[in-house]
Amino acid sequence: MACEVGKLKLDAYLDGELPSEEMRAFDAHVRSCPACAADALARVQMKRAVQTAGKRFTPSAAFRQQMQERFAGRARRKSMGFAWMSAAAVVAVLAVVGLTFTNRGRERARAQQVYSEIADLHVATLASSSPVDVVSTDRHTVKPWFQGKIPFAFDLPELQNSDYSLLGGRMTYLEQTPGAQLIYELRKHRISVFVFPEGSLQERLGKKSLASKELSFSMETWSQGGLRYFVIGDASTVDIDGLARLFRSTGS
Repeated sequence: MACEVGKLKLDAYLDGELPSEEMRAFDAHVRSCPACAADALARVQMKRAVQTAGKRFTPSAAFRQQMQERFAGRARRKSMGFAWMSAAAVVAVLAVVGLTFTNRGRERARAQQVYSEIADLHVATLASSSPVDVVSTDRHTVKPWFQGKIPFAFDLPELQNSDYSLLGGRMTYLEQTPGAQLIYELRKHRISVFVFPEGSLQERLGKKSLASKELSFSMETWSQGGLRYFVIGDASTVDIDGLARLFRSTGS
């Protein structure tokens, strides 16, 4: 048996992993080959040194249990800390989300209250025996009438080439804020246009079109030039939007 081949099988021989016939043949070879014998002796000594060192540093049962308890305690503290952090984060997120939805709910409720008050003002005007304080189809007559009566100025649109006609105007109040109410007519439909200073209203209202099924009204509202406009009536949404576009064009 060549020594190069023997070196390949030396570890298996020392570990007793060779078949019986090969073990006997390799044993005879090691006994007759000084190089393989020396190599085998060195490897055996190294294995014994490793085993001795491993036994020398084997922890006692008490030390092993102490280490296990310490690591387990750290794991529990980390787990509890993470759990508390996670719980706190969840509570914080839920609080923010809840507060956001609460605030949005309150804003929607307040906005809906404003829309309801505008509808009530419109109904009250329709039911009044004197729906307007200044009766005129001329915007140059109606606009000056409001000077000194309300703390702001506004423009009225030109109605030529349109189906809308101006009937007049009156003073009105929304949340104790004075404003203007203009009455228009379109094919026997009465439409109110309310104008208030935007900054005096407590609610933040965006541009919106909506319909009130209970009162059979359509409404459109928007902000322009620091003023808040409401157009409301029992006409179609297309007709309401048409009058709103005329008013918006006055600020263009």
